[in-house]
Amino acid sequence: MDSDAEEMISLERLEGMGEPGFDFHAAWRSVSPSDVATLIYTSGTTGPPKGVELTHSSLLADMRATHERLPATPGGRTISFLPSAHIADRWYAHYHCSMALGFTVTSVADPRTTATHLIGVRPTVWGSVPRVWEKIKAALEAQGITQPAALSEQQRAAIRTKIGLDQCEWLVTGGAPTAPELIRYFLDLGLEICELLGMSETSCMVACNPPGQIKIGTCGPALRGVELRLADDGELLMAGYRGDPDRTRETIDDDGWLHTGDIAEIDEDGYVTIVDRKKELIINATGKNMSPTNIEAALKSAHPLIGQAVAIGDRRPYNTALVVLDPDMCAAFASEQGIEDSSPTALARDERVRAAVTAAVADANTHLARVEQIKRHTILPCDWEPGGDELTPTMKLKRKPIAEKYAAEIDAMYV
Repeated sequence: MDSDAEEMISLERLEGMGEPGFDFHAAWRSVSPSDVATLIYTSGTTGPPKGVELTHSSLLADMRATHERLPATPGGRTISFLPSAHIADRWYAHYHCSMALGFTVTSVADPRTTATHLIGVRPTVWGSVPRVWEKIKAALEAQGITQPAALSEQQRAAIRTKIGLDQCEWLVTGGAPTAPELIRYFLDLGLEICELLGMSETSCMVACNPPGQIKIGTCGPALRGVELRLADDGELLMAGYRGDPDRTRETIDDDGWLHTGDIAEIDEDGYVTIVDRKKELIINATGKNMSPTNIEAALKSAHPLIGQAVAIGDRRPYNTALVVLDPDMCAAFASEQGIEDSSPTALARDERVRAAVTAAVADANTHLARVEQIKRHTILPCDWEPGGDELTPTMKLKRKPIAEKYAAEIDAMYV
């Protein structure tokens, strides 16, 4: 607002660039609650992104319901690091926190630096996708903090301050399944993470664990005004896509229910548990249905070196996995082992790394049913960046592109 740098545009200069005849009051008064406020394109994990039309009234209703479930003191602080084209960032950081509650929002250009900015900003509320929580946990474990429950409250408080999360009124996670072990780790540290469920099509959040009443492994009960039910096959249903009437009809049935594509369970208290994406379930050669996300969560929890894992097994005789190493943990591992080249490309071929990953896969298998267990795995000599061929900007797996790009590596595990 007040910079004189040539590459910056000051607020005064920006205002001077406007049309002199523009009638601001007439413009905003012409907008009705049912008008489209914004277009959000879905992440495209199961196909081409679809344009979702969100109205002013829909976004405001979700903000009101969210504030009831997650009350926040106005004038707080948070960090925006997800792409603003994604509903979670736009709705949470810029609509809910900034516009509705008058927060100071620190925008981070590189998501990999988010943990560093937490220390400087000290957010009063914050939410993240599971991958960022996993990296914070791995960094703490690399410093020897493996059993936070065994520490004194003074020690835990010091760690919360050290990572910049000591002033948060609430913390959330969503966008992908969160391993229960991850929630328990931070809970033992004195940080309660409320897992939630949201969709682009629903103006974001539809269910969330209430602070102080979380059920680990669930997304919590529905927000006020949200009605949920399960279809006969377990698909979660909720009560159009721009320029795409065919996909709108596929998603919203004749009774007005929105088909989420998630296989879910709802317990007697109304807490929702997402089992997996309907189109992503593994059905092996014998007809057994399995959740790839559960298998992948077990693999990633087994060792911090495993940054990404993709379970393969649909129409196959057994399950295999593609493994991608975490660059940060590669550096720590290389330093401990005296390895000069710490890049994932080099370490993917190192026998010590391969042995560690093999042991981690074996450990993960002890937490899986026999039919779910990984029989073979391949460590890929590369890193996957958000927004690349393999991950969406919010770090969800692009399963179909992955299967096509690494077809040779996958086929080799079934020879």
